[in-house]
Order: sequence, then C-alpha cells, then structure tokens
Amino acid sequence: MRSSISEQRKTLLEDSRTSPPARSDFGVSGMPERAAHAEDRAHAGALVSSLVSLLREGSIMRLVISSAFARIALVAAAAVVVPCLLQAGEVAPASGYSLLSPIRSGNLTVFPVVASKSYDTAEFLTLDEGLRSGDVVVTEAGQARGLIRHRPGDPSTVHPIRDAEVNRLVLVNNSKRPLLLLAGEIVTGGKQDRVIGKDRIVPAESDPVDLSVFCVEPGRWVPANGKYEFGSAGGVAGGLVAAPVVRSKAMAAKDQQQVWDSVRSSQRAMAESVEVTGAAPAVNATTSYARVMDNKEVQKQVDAVAEPVQRNYESVIRQLRDKNAVGVVVAVNGEIIWADIFASTQLLQKYWPKLARSYATEAVVTRAKGGETSSKDAQKFLDNLQGRHETADTEPGIYRQTEITGDGFKVFELTSLLPKTGFRVHVAKMAD
Repeated sequence: MRSSISEQRKTLLEDSRTSPPARSDFGVSGMPERAAHAEDRAHAGALVSSLVSLLREGSIMRLVISSAFARIALVAAAAVVVPCLLQAGEVAPASGYSLLSPIRSGNLTVFPVVASKSYDTAEFLTLDEGLRSGDVVVTEAGQARGLIRHRPGDPSTVHPIRDAEVNRLVLVNNSKRPLLLLAGEIVTGGKQDRVIGKDRIVPAESDPVDLSVFCVEPGRWVPANGKYEFGSAGGVAGGLVAAPVVRSKAMAAKDQQQVWDSVRSSQRAMAESVEVTGAAPAVNATTSYARVMDNKEVQKQVDAVAEPVQRNYESVIRQLRDKNAVGVVVAVNGEIIWADIFASTQLLQKYWPKLARSYATEAVVTRAKGGETSSKDAQKFLDNLQGRHETADTEPGIYRQTEITGDGFKVFELTSLLPKTGFRVHVAKMAD
C-alpha cells in the first residue's frame, strides 16, 4: 500500500509541475478559450479527487502532500475564475463619497461632501496666494519673461516671444511649491480679462508655461493701465471663480463664442436684478465679467445668497474636521448642476469663499421657481463618475487631467503625478 501511495503521490507531483499555468488573458467570444478552460477544470478536478482518496487511505501522508495540494488547489481555482468587468457607462458600486444634510439659501442648495480618505495637500500653492506674494507671474504671450526666478545676476527684462493671443497666456511659477490652477478662475489685467480653461498643476520654479484661457471681457484689446501682467479679479475678496454657466463653456464646450454669450447673458440678468437700485446702467456700461461682479449692488445680491451658505458650511467644516469634508454637490432651482470635490478639507477651505460666491451668482442670474432636490438624487449624481468616453491630457511626472463624458454629464479629474502624491487633487462634475 505504501508503495502504491508513493507512486500515486509521485505521479501527482509530476502532474502539478507539468500542468500549464492558469491563463490571465480571458477570452470573451472565442470557443478555443472556453474549451481550454473546460479542459483545465477537468484536469484540476481529477487531481483534487485523487488527493482526497490519498488522504482517506493514509493520514501519515497528509503533511507530505499538503504543499502539493495547496499548489494544485490554486491551479483549480485559477482555472474557474471568470473576470467581472464594468462595461462603458456602467455606474461604479461606490464613489467613496457621502453627503451630509443640505444647506439652503433662497434657490441655492449645497450638499456637503465627506470622503472616506483625505490626502496631504499642504504643499500646493493656489493662484491667489501666488499672485499676492508675487511668486506667480501671469502675462500676455507677447510679453513673457525668459526667466523670472529672481536668481542673482538674472536680468529683469522683458523678452517678447510672439504676439499676444486671446486664448493664450504665459505663467511662471517662481515659488518652491507646485501651483494648482482651477478651471473657472479669473485673472484681470493684460489686454483683456481671462478665465482659465482647465485644471492643471505647474511645477515649482517652472519655466514659462502656456495657459489655455478664454476672454471674459469682449471689446477691450489694450493693456490695462499700460501693464501686460495680471492679478486676481479686481476688488472681489479672495479672487473670483466664474459661475457654472460661464465655467462650463470654458471647460466643456471650449468655445470662445459660447463663453462670450454666457458672459453677456449673465450681465443682462445681473442688470435686471439690480434695476430697482439704479445700478443697471453701470452694470450694462462694462463688458468685463469681473467688473460686473465687483459692482456694489451686484455684490449685495450675491452676498445675500452666498453668505448663509458660506457661513453654515464653514461651521460644518469646523465641526467635522475629522470627517474629511472635501466638497459640495450644488443645486439651483431644484436641479443639480455641479459638484466640486478636493483631496482634502484644507484645500477646500482655500477655495470655498470664491466657490460659494460662484454658486450664488448662478442662483441670482437663474432665478426661477423650482422644487427641492433630495439627498438621494444628489448622492446618485455624486456616485456616477463613470462614463462612455474618456480622454486624458498628461504632463509626465506632474499631472494628468482626465475628461469623462457620460449620459447627461461631464467629469473632469485632476490627478497629481508629483513625487509622493498620485491622488486626485480636484474633481469637477457638471450636468449637461
């Protein structure tokens, strides 16, 4: 009996060594792959049955063949694995985000978003911080400085590269920190005010980089006060982010005429909202989106909606500092229109004041009666971040910007590729 068992064990071990490895390239339509998998399963099943018989016949052999049994069991398991792949357009089981109770102000509703995980974003510099400190320089393309790093001995002269262009600016980051730019941020000055067209990261101490921008001040093409450089938007505290109706045309449509059309429609709506105060002529007198938003009466209208939302959310952030409050889902007139999500609470706090005003501006210029949005609908909007088409723009070692198109929405994801990162810094989702 022992001799017979030894011979069987030897045969089994030889079989396990010579058995073909489990396949990792699963076929989806061809019969040869299916037949091969059936043959593997049958072969593995016979080996396992023989092992069971051996165990029944002699317990002394259990330890001897345990290693072979484990190896063959893995082969059997691998042979019957069937991959489960999401088809394009299917919704992922969970987004990793959840919602808190909504905050409402007039026709504006925001749902605070909390994340299961937060990341260290302390190194990122915002555009407002960089412009205030002077570490970040934004100028017309025709006036780009060759090197603006303030190194000892470097000349501080202007080096024209090419003529100024409506849809292109040049930026230099002289800071020792990477710079984060968000689509929708507005810079004023130069030959006309511009809105940044896409999220991106600019590395520390960068050479001049081209910025994709759109004009939000049709009609002017002369340097403001004789200067070609840009700053944060006018007197608006904390800078300015365009309302979603303008921001979406820059990000998704990428069309200058559509951006101009949205600026004009916002201007007309703002003029109507302040008509009773007598401020309408001043609002209509300018073509600058930033100057419209800087009008005192317009600011009062926006503040009336924005301040309760901003104040209440800041209270939520303080109370839930350890719960990773990282963003919002936004609804206007009962319809969900937008979501902004960041990698950390710290990063959200930097952008929150001007984001709140951006959403409030949308509410002011689109006043209408509408029902309330449910938390269930907001969560559904937040969870569905998968689409049927995806494109990516990558600067190796710095960032990847991904645009995802789904049914009735677009998602824009900015992922940092800098050392010790590899996480999504910002996600914006808009309803089409």
